[in-house]
Amino acid sequence: MQATAQAIPVSNVSLWSGRIITALVILFMLVDGGIKVTNLAPAVEGTARLGYPVSLVVPIGIVALGCTLLYAIPKTAILGAILLTGYLGGATATQVRLQDPWFFFPVLIGALAWLGIFLRDEQLRALIPLRRS
Repeated sequence: MQATAQAIPVSNVSLWSGRIITALVILFMLVDGGIKVTNLAPAVEGTARLGYPVSLVVPIGIVALGCTLLYAIPKTAILGAILLTGYLGGATATQVRLQDPWFFFPVLIGALAWLGIFLRDEQLRALIPLRRS
């Protein structure tokens, strides 16, 4: 027995809200990955403060940019969101381990990444329906 989900139409408001949220997530991740790939001092200092070897700054930036690129391409956006969720989950775990009060920030970015797709993708809405009572 196969369950089929009917696509739920997306309104213009939802579509544009999703696009704006997605653009903000992409912009944040491009800045985050960009400062790591260019090995800027704040990224190196932050990585060292978090207990990671500074030799990993550039590879971590490449991973962030790769996940973001997949998220930015509509056909691979869900794969990109899954990978961003893993990336941001690692960031959250690191900050929780260090008892950093900003641990909620990567959680927020991850939630916004999914909200952006949810608002603009009717297939995802069909897969994860939110019902009104």
